[in-house]
Amino acid sequence: MSTTTATRPTAPAGPATGGAALAGTGTLVRFALRRDRVRIPVWLLALFLGTVSTARNFQTLYADAEDRANVVGTMDSPAGLAMSGPRHYLDDYTFGAMLGHQMLGFTAVLVGLMSVLVVTRHTRAEEETGRAELVRSTVVGRHAHLASALTVALLANLVLALLLATGLAGPGIDGIDASGSLLYGAAHAAAGIVFAAVAAVTVQLTGHTRGASGTALAVIGIAYVLRAAGDAGENGVLSWLSPIGWVQRTYVYVDDDWWPLLLCLACAAACATAGFVLSTRRDVGAGLRPEKLGRPVASDALATPLGFALRLHRGTLVGFGTGLFLMGAMYGSILGDAEDMLKDIDQLQEVLDRIGGASVAESFASMVMVVITAVAAVYVVMAALRPRAEETAGRAEPLLATGLSRGRWVGAHLAVAAVGGTLVLLLAGLGFGISGAASTGDAGLVAELTGASLAYAPALWVTVGVAAVLFGWFPRASAAAWIVPVYAFVVGYLGQLLRFPDWMNNLSPFGHVPRLPAAELSWTPLLLLTLVAAGLVRLGLAGFRRRDLETK
Repeated sequence: MSTTTATRPTAPAGPATGGAALAGTGTLVRFALRRDRVRIPVWLLALFLGTVSTARNFQTLYADAEDRANVVGTMDSPAGLAMSGPRHYLDDYTFGAMLGHQMLGFTAVLVGLMSVLVVTRHTRAEEETGRAELVRSTVVGRHAHLASALTVALLANLVLALLLATGLAGPGIDGIDASGSLLYGAAHAAAGIVFAAVAAVTVQLTGHTRGASGTALAVIGIAYVLRAAGDAGENGVLSWLSPIGWVQRTYVYVDDDWWPLLLCLACAAACATAGFVLSTRRDVGAGLRPEKLGRPVASDALATPLGFALRLHRGTLVGFGTGLFLMGAMYGSILGDAEDMLKDIDQLQEVLDRIGGASVAESFASMVMVVITAVAAVYVVMAALRPRAEETAGRAEPLLATGLSRGRWVGAHLAVAAVGGTLVLLLAGLGFGISGAASTGDAGLVAELTGASLAYAPALWVTVGVAAVLFGWFPRASAAAWIVPVYAFVVGYLGQLLRFPDWMNNLSPFGHVPRLPAAELSWTPLLLLTLVAAGLVRLGLAGFRRRDLETK
């Protein structure tokens, strides 16, 4: 009689130290590059073309030394420095100095945004969907996901640095030389690497992708505010607390100091190391910050589709509302100086003349509204595409297996997107009006600019409708909804400076909104936009009812 001895299966020991902890990193890097073969090139191309076109545009706007001297006079104020950069650039205001002064701080924010999204997409998002756990069950080290994400972000930033260095040095613009262009590109890469490392820490703190991205983006916002406050102050101390302030302290095309980039590298190394260490103190899919215990019983509002959708969108809505209020306040702070700042810039004067308005301040406010509305449209697209994220993550199917209809579920998210977009517009206009009234002494601007911002609400609703149609009928092409805010900014704002033909502006829903406060209010286009938005939403809901759910 034979006997068998049962043995208890043991889980394979995962790699923990040395090179084993990074096993599979190269494969994950190639996989991430394959997945981002469209996203990253679009980011790089947009940043490259935006920078090079701005540098060329400076030659047209400020062709004479006298024009540049006039700009120095208008920029040399607390509000002007807060919107641009440190005062030292003004000492020798060549085209290169103008580029570093006016563009470096702004594009550093965009590069940081790109880097944060790359890291969170390939780390926390992978864990949240369960794919990371599946991959790590194979011969993949515990640090491979984070290392590969940081590597991809590093490669993207280095390619951007190379593009900017070659693209700016090539045209031979006066004041923009090869050595300065190399530093200009390296400064962007350094800023991007810092914020990628910041994201490596934030993905360890929370178990949700949106929370990790939101925390990292909040750090970028704080860095920009510290930079602005420091540059507007007397001694600029606060700017030294910001990575954006560090890259601007290279004084590119003026002094070409490389050493501030060492601060960026040291900060990035410290944050990346912290990210790796913290990742060993949590489970896969979990965050270091413990989940708060919810109420024993859900509120009546949370039991409704609209209340549940609002709960999911709450953080994003608060973040965009706060950010746009501050953005409006920043623009309003220079409204009183708008006429002095723009009076000697012929091309901008032509743009303002085409916009119309009783004063330069009104025309300038109309231009600013385009920028504010484009940012609000970013929130609208994010909110309107939230059902797609819920669907692909597998969270929509259990909900729709109950008595909840598809129309009510998607409709709740679209309603939050439309009403929330209107709310953030209102807050932006209110901040713009309050700050503008303080800078000009005209208290009537509060109501005037707040009302002007609300005129763009129907165009936002059309944006919601476009996202709804893509989600309902072409779910895999839902990301194409991002074309709407990008196109609105490029054509509505930059197109005025570059004199794009009118038909291009008419292709955007925002191009049909009266340019308040400079123009007269006309209700007809607003009503037509509202009807178009309603039709698109109905069409999108019809498409969603007809198709199968998709999960990844």
